[in-house]
Formats: sequence, structure tokens, C-alpha cells
Amino acid sequence: MIAASALMASALMAAGPVQAAPSPATDTSVAGVVSHAQNESQASLDAYWTADRMKNAKPATAINSGWAAEGRSIMPKAGQESVAKAPKQPVVEPRAVAQTAVPRIGKVFFTQGGQNYVCSGNSVQSGNQSVVATAGHCTHDLATGFVTNFVFVPAYNNGAAPYGKFTARSLVAASEWVSRNDINYDGAFAVMNTLNGRTLSATVGASSIGFNMARGLNYTAYGYPAASPFNGERLYSCTGTATADRIGGTQSQGIPCDMTGGSSGGPWFVGSGSGGMQNSVNSFGYSTQKNVMYGPYFGSSIQAAYSTASSR
Repeated sequence: MIAASALMASALMAAGPVQAAPSPATDTSVAGVVSHAQNESQASLDAYWTADRMKNAKPATAINSGWAAEGRSIMPKAGQESVAKAPKQPVVEPRAVAQTAVPRIGKVFFTQGGQNYVCSGNSVQSGNQSVVATAGHCTHDLATGFVTNFVFVPAYNNGAAPYGKFTARSLVAASEWVSRNDINYDGAFAVMNTLNGRTLSATVGASSIGFNMARGLNYTAYGYPAASPFNGERLYSCTGTATADRIGGTQSQGIPCDMTGGSSGGPWFVGSGSGGMQNSVNSFGYSTQKNVMYGPYFGSSIQAAYSTASSR
């Protein structure tokens, strides 16, 4: 199996007790979708996620998931070799471009296995006006279960949280992701609580979202890359035409992009800007293939997870 790299980024170990994996008894599974309730209060998470904790988040170099057992690995540090060789790929110029903050797009922070992590996410249209789309590996891992302390910080910029920190009341993912962390289904959704009496969508707006669309579309991907040469403090984007995964044989599609850890879960919009329809998220890259970002195909399983999240 070719070595792949998840784009999850971690923060330094946070002060406080190590949290055990959530009990499976708190999870509900219906029609191929698994939901997990989040119970932390707004006050406790506001206090926990200080500006320093958010700003000092750093990318992980290991992940406790089935990917490691399959020969997959986190995106390596500069100069680190992959554990397997892949066919030589054509040189692709880096494409990430710095952007001004977008209200709907933000950073996701959470605790997993006693450590703090950071990803990216986007507010999407839903019946409850409260859904954030992100990557599956930003919500659940085989070794530690569903994450805790999950918050979404829209329009994060250099430590600023202009719209506050929205806390999650539920995390929802396809059973293919939760049962085996199948990288083909690395998309998930968080249902957010209201903040100051307002829903997420009423506060920052929401993107339309599409499923079972054609392959090979032109996309613009957004995220908050944190690994060098980026620092996770501002929004970046990449634009390109999606192509099939010819290295690992997944159903995911790749676009030219050099965003790094921390950008996981950031939205892929059809077209050339953030005003389009979301149709994937930043998921993984191959350490043997430079400057290509892969995102899962948003098919029926991920659509079912979205539908469940939208109705909660």
C-alpha cells in the first residue's frame, strides 16, 4: 500500500486531565450513519480554547488510526522519506494563495486521545441552520473514538475569533468512516449549538452543498494550513481541475495544491471562489506526490451523514 498522509494538525499537549475515548453507548447508528453527542458547555469551551492554545496548534506527525496499519502515514516533515515508493509524478507548482478571512470558513479545534488538534471547516446550508462540514478524521479515530471539546471558529485570523466559538452538540459521520476509517469516506459534519441566541447560519451565512456530482470538475479549496511553510494563522486557497487517484486507487480526487496539515476539512467549492457549491473537503496527500491535495467523493454515504446532521 502506498504511503498516504492525512492533513490533520495537532496542538501541543494541553494542560488538564487526559480524556478517555467516549463510550460507544453514547453513539447512535441509523441507516449507515453514526452520530455522537457532545456534552461540553459553552462556558467551559470558551475558557479552554484560549488564544494561546489556538495559536500554538502544530501539525501532528503520527495518527492513531488504521491508516498506519495499512502503511499510510502523516504528511512527513521536510526531508523525511515516505515508507513506500510511488510512480514518479510530474512537477506541479504550488498553488496556495493567501486569502482574506471568509465568514463561513473557519478553524475547527478538538481534543483527541488527550491532545488538542486543529482542522478547518465550513458552514453549510441545512434545515437546522447549524451544520459545519469537515473531514472525518477531524471527528473520529479508530483508536480513540469520537473527539471532544469540538469548537468551530468562523473567520479565524491571527488568533482573532470575530464571531466567537461555536460549540458542537453532535458529530455525524458515515459508518464506513467510523467502523474502519475508510479514507474514501473522509467527510463528516458537526451540528453546532446556538451562540448568543443565534444559529451558525444566521451569524455567518452558509454555503450550498452538493452530492453525487460529476467527477473532474474545477474546484477551489480553502483551509488553514499549519505545517511549514505555513503557520495556520490565515486562510489560503488552491484552484484546479480534479483528477483521479492513480497512486492509492481510492475514489478520492486530487487537485494541484500545496496546503499542509491544519487544512484538513476545509471546503472544496465547485468553480473559482468561495461563493460556489461545496462538494468535498481537504482530506489527504501522498508523501511521494508533491503538491496534490485529495478530497473524498461526496456520494450517497456522506450525503446520508449530512441529511442526519441537517435534521438534528
